[in-house]
Amino acid sequence: MDYKPYSSEWHRLRYLKEAIDRYFDDYAPTETILEDIDTILSARSETALDEYTRVTDLQKKLRE
Repeated sequence: MDYKPYSSEWHRLRYLKEAIDRYFDDYAPTETILEDIDTILSARSETALDEYTRVTDLQKKLRE
């Protein structure tokens, strides 16, 4: 993918490439890479769910 230099897409791709390169440079096992990705996604999901719960609770109280 070719993104316009210094665009947000370009920076995102660069950061991801640097992170992946670091795993390979450190000879991290595939399982470690997959576990780390899963950990990050799980944390993000939990945070999103917590925020959703807070918003819906607030909406319920506003309707009462």
